[in-house]
Amino acid sequence: MTLSQTIQLIPRLVKYNLKVIFAGKFFWFLLAALGFFLFFMFQSAWNRSEINEALIYTLLVFPSLLLIFYPAVFGIQNDEDNRILEILFGIPDYKYKVWGVRLLMIYVAVFFIIIVFAGIASILMYPVNLFGMTAQLMFPVLFFGNLAFMFSTITRSGNGTAVILIIVVILALILSDAPFMRRTFWNILLNPYQTPRNILPVIWDTVIIKNRILLITGSLVWMMVGMLNLQKREKFV
Repeated sequence: MTLSQTIQLIPRLVKYNLKVIFAGKFFWFLLAALGFFLFFMFQSAWNRSEINEALIYTLLVFPSLLLIFYPAVFGIQNDEDNRILEILFGIPDYKYKVWGVRLLMIYVAVFFIIIVFAGIASILMYPVNLFGMTAQLMFPVLFFGNLAFMFSTITRSGNGTAVILIIVVILALILSDAPFMRRTFWNILLNPYQTPRNILPVIWDTVIIKNRILLITGSLVWMMVGMLNLQKREKFV
């Protein structure tokens, strides 16, 4: 495929993927994320919790994961249900051109939505650095988003992928509250703004850096495994 043909193909891919991402149930997931976020803020204010950056980060984690849930989990199934999966496999390097663009668009959209949520929290509760807070939240979003993408290429079922991802997230939440995980970089849901007691700031900064490297590495591995799974055309068509 020539460069001019690739340039002509990109707008079509963008238009198609916008329909996939924002059509169907995404709007309801967006409303649910906003609803949960507002409820968490009200609950924190009602319980008179200590309001700081750590609390805002905690309030935003679940809504952020909810935003990535639908497009990452049901993308493959939507292609199959719309009978467009076989057509997409006719595009050279399908896995890179279609899903590469789609994942990028999903994460860009989620990034700006989280900025809006963080802005609401900054106005109503506690002033935070919007871009800094959003950038920190994108690490678990990338991790779980690419993990969902990988599972969707294995199960080819949105419902099956949803069940697996929910179990993984619940396990991550349980482990994140365990005392032995709170200070380690293995904590997938590590809150970088919540410095544990009796730990030097320099050591905590090192733990945060290692944790973010772990999440980025995991995200890349999940994405590459998912892309490799898409090479098995006969499995999908």
